[in-house]
Amino acid sequence: MHTDIDSKALNNCITRTDIPGHAEPYRGKVRDVYSLGDNKLGIVASDRISAFDHIMKQAIPYKGQILNSLAAFAFDKVDDIVATHIIDVPHPNVTIAKKCEPIPIEVVIRACLTGHAARVYKSGKRTLCGVELPNGMIENQKFEEPILTPATKAEEGHDEDISEKEILNQGIVDEGIWSEVREKAFKVFERGQQIANQQGLILVDTKYEFGLCNGEVTLIDEVHTADSSRYFYADGYEERQEKGEPQKQLSKEFLREWLMDHDFQGKKGQTLPDLPDEFRIKVYNRYTELYEKLTGNTFDPTPLNMTTFNGELKEIFEYYT
Repeated sequence: MHTDIDSKALNNCITRTDIPGHAEPYRGKVRDVYSLGDNKLGIVASDRISAFDHIMKQAIPYKGQILNSLAAFAFDKVDDIVATHIIDVPHPNVTIAKKCEPIPIEVVIRACLTGHAARVYKSGKRTLCGVELPNGMIENQKFEEPILTPATKAEEGHDEDISEKEILNQGIVDEGIWSEVREKAFKVFERGQQIANQQGLILVDTKYEFGLCNGEVTLIDEVHTADSSRYFYADGYEERQEKGEPQKQLSKEFLREWLMDHDFQGKKGQTLPDLPDEFRIKVYNRYTELYEKLTGNTFDPTPLNMTTFNGELKEIFEYYT
């Protein structure tokens, strides 16, 4: 586990890229996405981190490298199941990807009654996105089989739950394409569970995004990272469940918990708190731990100089254009 992050790294995070000669990128919460002609994208994983639909004022050192490298690892592990958008990963922060037509649904697979599903359950509801939930469950309990709980992809604000029936009735996705998406999603999730189990973790839930590339269903965005997935430690899971204790987890949930402890849940009138340097280091260590556990590799950060980084990106993108 790396804890030797110095002030130089803390003060040299990638929060924004602007590449000379390139049009303004699409800026997501984490990634800056550049068009490299008709069929390619240059995706830069920044060090930004978000929670409650807000980007934190302080970034996390090397988070983009960890996220991008872990996603590359996970895409490689499932490319026998589904086509992926990966063309190349020429830099720890950069992915060159196929340009796909995004399918406007977040495909959320859940193996446990956790997070949003648990909150819905506690409210007394027993249906989530058209899926019937059994009575008598407790938080973090495993479902008999993973369930699919889709959401619409909101341009701003929160994504909204939607059932598979509504997706088809509203014509959001063609029935044949949706059938393939759901089949591939469950298979990718099963592969993710296998990899996690081998490393002493439980893949609790995750979201996938799919697109169409020349008519082919293609896995895009990211896969099985700390930003898109929740993991529990397998060791002691059953004992904690029996005692009604919270599960030990590797995910962004600890950031949400920290924010709630500091009176922020993204609600109107609340002030986004600053992340102290010591907490930013803790976040870095959490992301590093997940990367190292899942891949079995040590994370060795590539030092960055923000004064030259945009120039490096320009050279990389010119090579692939």
